[in-house]
Amino acid sequence: MGRKERREREVKRENYATKHSAEKKKQTLIAIGVLSIIAVIVGYAGYMFLTMTETAPGGPENAGALGSEHSHAAILVKIFGDTFEFSSPAFQIKSSWIHFEGRDGSTIHKHATGVNLGYLFETLGIGLDDQCYVFPDGKQFCTNEDYTLKFFINREQVSDIRDYEIQEDDRILIVFGAETPEEIEAYLLQLDNQELIK
Repeated sequence: MGRKERREREVKRENYATKHSAEKKKQTLIAIGVLSIIAVIVGYAGYMFLTMTETAPGGPENAGALGSEHSHAAILVKIFGDTFEFSSPAFQIKSSWIHFEGRDGSTIHKHATGVNLGYLFETLGIGLDDQCYVFPDGKQFCTNEDYTLKFFINREQVSDIRDYEIQEDDRILIVFGAETPEEIEAYLLQLDNQELIK
């Protein structure tokens, strides 16, 4: 074997070693990059998990931590004298913050501070403002010359309930129709006698 052949082999070995070393460096840099991205994702997920008690995704704006409050309120909705029931599965536990549960449609359960009735109705797909009560199927009951939408909280008539945060043992009445004061009083009495399911 001549010097020339030996030199060619050495050059081939050096080239192979250089290529192999460069390939290893490239793979190492890619692995470091991938692991860095994973570390950032895991770090962000951990941060979100730790702060989730105060800013859990999907919750109402300005709501406190889940479990920061546990209040119950009775509700009665009367449309032309008929009771609107929230006991069907379509209205059960639509939000962790405030909901109906246990196939009961007369007790509101609130599980955090800062959660109002407007958010409850929003999660149920029911449109509600100071003039209209709109069912999920689009049927509207709006104040007009003949009928009015009225709200009562603990027997006191209020103009709107959307911003109201329930307190323990509150009584909420929503009425649409042309009821007399005596009929309203009968509804309020029915609501007073309604049992809270805790």
